[in-house]
Amino acid sequence: MTSPRPALALSALLAVAGVSHFARPKPYDRIVPTVLPGRPRTWTHISGVAELAVAAAIVTPRTRRLGGLAAAVLFAAVFPANVKMALDARGRSRGERLATVARLPLQVPLVIWALRVSRSAA
Repeated sequence: MTSPRPALALSALLAVAGVSHFARPKPYDRIVPTVLPGRPRTWTHISGVAELAVAAAIVTPRTRRLGGLAAAVLFAAVFPANVKMALDARGRSRGERLATVARLPLQVPLVIWALRVSRSAA
């Protein structure tokens, strides 16, 4: 039997991120791609709810396989927001620019982690 620790850690990461969409929404509002219809805050809340729902699915052994797949899709879906954040940082300090660019490839290990959690589900 595989350890539930990677799944629980991924669930915790998603839960913290989901809560932060409601506790501190402004940074998320700023990175919502402008091509999306409606208000950025609506998309911030939608993505926060999605992260919380996926966290709940992963923490529950019965829905962990589906939750891991949903997390992988979610990590891929938010990639355009991370690209927008990197592009918007062009006028900021070198450190901020580097941080936003460095964040882009981090989506890959997150997707891999989510897929491993899905595959390891009983």
